[in-house]
Amino acid sequence: MKYSGGCHCGAVRFEVEAEESLEIENCNCSICSKSGYLHLIVPLRNFTLLEGESDLETYTFNEGVAQHKFCKNCGIKPFYIPRSNPDGIDVNFNCLDGLPDKYEVVEFDGRNWEQNAHKLAHKSIPA
Repeated sequence: MKYSGGCHCGAVRFEVEAEESLEIENCNCSICSKSGYLHLIVPLRNFTLLEGESDLETYTFNEGVAQHKFCKNCGIKPFYIPRSNPDGIDVNFNCLDGLPDKYEVVEFDGRNWEQNAHKLAHKSIPA
């Protein structure tokens, strides 16, 4: 299924193709818990940025692998390239236009990332 979404001000718009029934991760690491980010990780080929490339800024920390993209106008982070899946894209479920009918939120222990990252590796592998 195709889902559309974007940032708060509408400058950044995207489409993402994913299963009809979604598994969403709720990570307890410092950046995710502070920003309220819910993770929908998909292969990069399943993501299309429709508008707003020039409105995006990038934030990195620690090893700099994760590329946190946020709208420079409204500050919302609609997606990013995750450290766990640098070959994929991680869409903020909260930035989708309307919630899908079928989804499950599962807890992910990102505070202990090194011990748990392998649990996400399969998310960016094309089906």
